[in-house]
Amino acid sequence: MENYDRKLYLKAAVLADELGYDSFWVPEAWGYESFQVLTEMALRTKRIKLGTGITNVYSRSPAVIAMNAATLDEISEGRFILGLGPSGKRVIEGLHGRPFEKPLTQVRDVIRVVRTLLAGGKLSDAGAELVQYRPFKLEMTPARADIPIYVAALRQKAIESIGELADGWLPTFWPYDRLNEGREWIRVGAERAGRDPSKIVTAPFTTALPLGLEAGAMMAKRIISFYIGGMGDYYIELLTRFGFEEDCKKIADLYQNKETRAASAAAVPDKMIEALTISGDPAHCIAELKRRRSFGIDLPILNLPNDMPWEMVEMFIRGMAPTA
Repeated sequence: MENYDRKLYLKAAVLADELGYDSFWVPEAWGYESFQVLTEMALRTKRIKLGTGITNVYSRSPAVIAMNAATLDEISEGRFILGLGPSGKRVIEGLHGRPFEKPLTQVRDVIRVVRTLLAGGKLSDAGAELVQYRPFKLEMTPARADIPIYVAALRQKAIESIGELADGWLPTFWPYDRLNEGREWIRVGAERAGRDPSKIVTAPFTTALPLGLEAGAMMAKRIISFYIGGMGDYYIELLTRFGFEEDCKKIADLYQNKETRAASAAAVPDKMIEALTISGDPAHCIAELKRRRSFGIDLPILNLPNDMPWEMVEMFIRGMAPTA
């Protein structure tokens, strides 16, 4: 679901920059490498912030992530946001050949290393738990010592850790009307570390489908069934906690059987579509995005349409623009 056309994304980033969008985020699964794509965008845009949405914390060493961040932040003249996450066992072990061990500690170590190196400190002083580092420092001066770090997390301890160490939370398929529960965990972590929880941005990946109600609902069903049936147990665990246990079981059972996979989308109920996505005409989608801000959304990150020609992607970007 994250495959994309690099040239199309570049055109989208340039247009989003012109239309006043806050930021543009590039995914990384098993296609394009995100830092290089973002560098290309940095050279073609002027104002828009650029984020990794997201890069995993296993396939690059913590020090390389820090060097990636410092380099791209300099090229973009201070517009970079580092989006991090653990990914999952299937991708980390099956694609990258790395053991998927202690994901929460790995995320925390990466944040500590990045913060230390960007601030000009010694790697051995980062406070990492998994590795005993030597006193290396970056042999360049980062443009900023405080590059924002946002973290994708769904579980309580990981979200509390955002409150302790990070600048933003990137939830995915978290029901919008239950975001206060995650924000409470952020508050707990922030207060434990003596930080202000109100400064930590909630930036959910938001599936907006300005295609009309019927077409939007059909696409929403396909997307939701893929995440529940094909992306591991994280989303099933999350949505079960919010009352969708029976729906998740039915959808997953259908999706994981190749003979019934096509029927899994039809099993997605309307209440799940409403909780996890936005669909309708562009005006309705924009109004709904504004309404949902009252539930704790600071920065909705809109997913670009997949497998569509530029003309339709352009219509989406223009239709959902902040000035629309």
